[in-house]
Amino acid sequence: MNMYEDSFGQFKEGEVVTGSITSIDKDWVLVDIGYKSEGQIRINEFRGEDGTITATIGERVDVMVEWWDDEDERVILSKEKAANIKVWDKIKKCHDEDGTINGIIATRVKGGFSVDIGVPAFLPGSQADLRPIRNLDEMVGKSCDFKILKYNRKRSNIVLSRRELIEQERNERRAKLLAEMTPGDIRKGTVKNLTDFGAFITLEDGVDGLLHISELSWKRVNHPREVVQVGQTLDVYILDVDLAQGRLGLSLKRLQPNPWDLLINNYHTGEVVPATITSIMRFGAFARLK
Repeated sequence: MNMYEDSFGQFKEGEVVTGSITSIDKDWVLVDIGYKSEGQIRINEFRGEDGTITATIGERVDVMVEWWDDEDERVILSKEKAANIKVWDKIKKCHDEDGTINGIIATRVKGGFSVDIGVPAFLPGSQADLRPIRNLDEMVGKSCDFKILKYNRKRSNIVLSRRELIEQERNERRAKLLAEMTPGDIRKGTVKNLTDFGAFITLEDGVDGLLHISELSWKRVNHPREVVQVGQTLDVYILDVDLAQGRLGLSLKRLQPNPWDLLINNYHTGEVVPATITSIMRFGAFARLK
């Protein structure tokens, strides 16, 4: 008898095991987990949203041992709690390995969104995208991948980030595109914004580059707006590519004739030509050749 008793597996409460469904009645689903009698799961754990029972005879299911009684030879199991444990194990692994986890943005909450990743998680509004989202309701119902910033299993607290993942993907894409560019290439781009020191250009590849004020024209430029406007589409010259810093230098004047080359070709030493005085300094005067 002792050998017979020992032939059955011994389980601890809270342990997750796998078993096969042997029978289904109106209150319980019986599961064979290798114990002397089948474990019992409440039928409601197999009830779908429409009220139908999803369990089938012979189906393999992961279950958690809630409690058991050797005297009555009764074991109460839970499929939902087993799923919850597996989700938290997945969350821990994802966080520790800096991986991603998929979830559905369920509802808007104060400060952000509630996300279903198997258990409820919080997505701060600042971590939802790279830029502020105008219509937050458009995010609800979307399935997205997320980074896990932090979690606390005891408090059932999980904080997610979608922004960090988008930034990582953008940086990887940018590095790949920069590696494909060579100084001297000519690309089409759109003026994104202007600053005192230059203009930021978004190329058709989706990469941003700086068009420094000194590279706008061969003439003196006081502010970039004198040459370009936000939203303007133009061809730019790839001046330099810094893979280490992820920077892209652009030029507009390199696509224009160099006035010094024109000077050499059109004027010769000793030649007398008309000119206009443009400014006078203590050491001399500047003149523009006609």
